[in-house]
Amino acid sequence: MRALTLGPAGTYSHRATRAITSDEEIEFAESVTSIVEGVAGGEFARGVIPVENSIEGSVSESLDALADRNVAVVREIVTPIRHALLAQTGEFEVVASHAQALAQCREYLDREYPNARLEAVASTARGVERAREDASVAAVGHPDTAGEGLRVLAEDIQDRTSNATRFVVIAPQSERSDAGGKTSIVVYPGNDYPGLLLELLECFADRDINLSRIESRPSGERLGDYVFHIDFNAGLYEDRAQGALEELEGICGKGWVKVLGSYDTEHAL
Repeated sequence: MRALTLGPAGTYSHRATRAITSDEEIEFAESVTSIVEGVAGGEFARGVIPVENSIEGSVSESLDALADRNVAVVREIVTPIRHALLAQTGEFEVVASHAQALAQCREYLDREYPNARLEAVASTARGVERAREDASVAAVGHPDTAGEGLRVLAEDIQDRTSNATRFVVIAPQSERSDAGGKTSIVVYPGNDYPGLLLELLECFADRDINLSRIESRPSGERLGDYVFHIDFNAGLYEDRAQGALEELEGICGKGWVKVLGSYDTEHAL
């Protein structure tokens, strides 16, 4: 099963993707948007994208890509994040990594290397490549990615020991499932009035459905206009979930409700 994820090899996305297919079937992209497009267009059977980190919160590009393109979410993978500082020597001027990884290690880097310049690159693995090519560059990445040519200067440098990232496995929209303990939807009300958000939430509260996440993103239509990403703890096969969605669609008559699908959560190292 061909799967697309953030590359190059060695990213945390790559590690998560190994939970669903073999290395021989994994290909790499430079952006989340490219991954979602590759699956939506039928080129790849699966894609794996990061959606949320326990320290830095949601990945905006992932949320926007899921709202803008037609795919299904079929699995969720939660993986612990162990960041290390990797370099050729202990002397360097730049620390390169994905913006989220740099942010997750902000306290350590500010404390230990206050004069180093932080450089955001496409992925943690891309930062490791930069460090391997240039002795003046250090990288933040998993310690196993050091390989030849780099030293592990420090391990577990993330600001919180509980650091973890949530990835979702996406598939063509036709493979959307009603089975699973969790469901993701995207909601565009197409309207704005006092109590609107309360009405949206009551669709779930009245049916004893717990929301595990709700987040707003700009719709891109106009300032102050939002799309809501909602995860709730119920499967689409449940009558209460179907009832909530029916009521939600009635409220959003001037907008739309996109159902990404139901799925289960697994943990992978």
